[in-house]
Amino acid sequence: MKNEHRAMTECAAEAARIARGVTPGQLAGPTPCGEWDVRALVNHWVLYTAHGLEHRALRTPLPDELTARDFTADADWAERYAAQLDRAVAAWADPAVWEGEVDLGGTALGAAHIASMVVKEMVVHGWDVARATGQEVRISEESAAFVLKVVEDNAELYRQYQGFADPVDLPPTAATFERALAASGRDPHWGA
Repeated sequence: MKNEHRAMTECAAEAARIARGVTPGQLAGPTPCGEWDVRALVNHWVLYTAHGLEHRALRTPLPDELTARDFTADADWAERYAAQLDRAVAAWADPAVWEGEVDLGGTALGAAHIASMVVKEMVVHGWDVARATGQEVRISEESAAFVLKVVEDNAELYRQYQGFADPVDLPPTAATFERALAASGRDPHWGA
């Protein structure tokens, strides 16, 4: 749990930094996520990686009000996202939260597995937002390796639900985080 929580803490801080770098004029721009513009991507990112992460820790469902909300309609959405990420990370600080299962509405998965998948979403969609807005993702090699493992362990499941495209070929010298992106079907060299 300590390594996972450390990765969660680092990746949440990086997601908050990226969010603060998004300008209102960029919200209508394209993203590596096909049909989603930056606004749609940010709303998905905020909902699941901040609110969803906390609700998973608390074992409570996401309120309908949140699933229909345009978080970017608030001028201070990035600061609100950062504060919500802090609450979510704090909710996972209790070692007991990592035990047992989380009910996802008919399907239950191990809490540690859910947490790792949300951290992966935080970073991979963080990269999507960063690339779409002229930023870069800066995470440690340890966190990059964590994300790569989560991507590789869950790639086929994500592909079944069209969450990942086919893997992208990279040279064997590619960095760990680039390999995670490529395994998730993202081209690490994508540009708007």
